[in-house]
Amino acid sequence: MFDFGLRIQELRQQHNMSQEQLGRRVNRSKSVISSYENNVKIPPLDVLTQMAIVFHVSLDYLVGIDKQDMVSIDGLSHQQKKIIHSILIEFEDQSRRPDGLSDRQQEILNLLMKEFAKQNSLGR
Repeated sequence: MFDFGLRIQELRQQHNMSQEQLGRRVNRSKSVISSYENNVKIPPLDVLTQMAIVFHVSLDYLVGIDKQDMVSIDGLSHQQKKIIHSILIEFEDQSRRPDGLSDRQQEILNLLMKEFAKQNSLGR
């Protein structure tokens, strides 16, 4: 059985946060955070959403439905988001495992190199 309180506690500790610090981030008191971690209270949806953002995980992961971490793409350009999406599709597609890189994988690498080159030229 899934232990929601333990999940919150583990995430909080992984982020080196005290109950008080987490409480400040989600506008709750230390005692309320403690009650969440001890499964005495269940946080409302707005608090769950804030926790997911603070810990960089999906709501599904937070409540025990999905075991995958979320990666924030805030601040990335539209092109960079498209590249990340393409990379995820390539890693998820278990049917294509040819020797070497596929044409699509080579295309993604070229896009990545162009994006890094663009960022490097802007940073100078």
